[in-house]
Amino acid sequence: MSVGTLPGLLGHSLYLVAGPIGNLADIGQRALAVLRGADLVACEDTRVTRKLLVAHGIDRPLLSYHDHNAERVRPKLIEAMTAGKTVALVTDAGSPLVSDPGYKLVRAVLDAGLEPTVVPGPSAPLAALAVAGLPSDRFLFAGFLPSKSKARRDNLAELAAVPATLIFFESARRLPASLADFAAVLGAERPAAVARELTKRFEEVRRDSLGRLAAHYAEAGPPKGEVTLVVGPPAPPAAPDADDLDTRLREALAGASLRDAVAAVSRDSGLPRRKVYERALALAAEEEPEP
Repeated sequence: MSVGTLPGLLGHSLYLVAGPIGNLADIGQRALAVLRGADLVACEDTRVTRKLLVAHGIDRPLLSYHDHNAERVRPKLIEAMTAGKTVALVTDAGSPLVSDPGYKLVRAVLDAGLEPTVVPGPSAPLAALAVAGLPSDRFLFAGFLPSKSKARRDNLAELAAVPATLIFFESARRLPASLADFAAVLGAERPAAVARELTKRFEEVRRDSLGRLAAHYAEAGPPKGEVTLVVGPPAPPAAPDADDLDTRLREALAGASLRDAVAAVSRDSGLPRRKVYERALALAAEEEPEP
């Protein structure tokens, strides 16, 4: 089956093809059709991608494209596409452009007046989020954190108050030390999940607080395989009591309009805007001078 026989696969120079994150069967028919029809497959590791292609009976030219050679290889890919060739970009696992240099290739393709398209599929961050048992309506993918503890803690401090579930990649070797930093900066009681070897034979998801997860891996040692860490959002701030609310409102009203003061206090306290607004009106009425 060629690329051109499927709807929506005509006229593109670059195809961003999502591949399996572990189980080689987790790849769609459209992705396979693109890989069969591409003139060239750009990939992180040709050995990994060749294994995938062989498993599905595909034989296409491969070209390594990764962080260390991207500046040198990218012009060659653009040259091939400009000459009318079709390039499929894949990563070792999951979706291209997630913690890899693929976005620079997309930018270069657009700058060359060419058109990229995506063939969606497996994604380790989304797979981990789905099985973590943590809120999924709002999330932030933060990729790999720095390997040094001080830099890692600084990064975590910037993310601590983000009102969303956080998703990280981490090397299995660094996981015990990283979890200790997570617990120290984000709070030992914050819920989390360590997803390991997703879709593979020894898939495991360990769900607990950051403190207990850190203690477990400190004792058990680093696990084996690919690791995705999912951390639940911070707990909402405790609602202020009546006296505290009045104090916050008076301080806010001293330097802002009633509307802006209400918005700020509602945001910082977690109280409904309407409730804060009603109390602000009452305070304003109490403080009006007698006629």
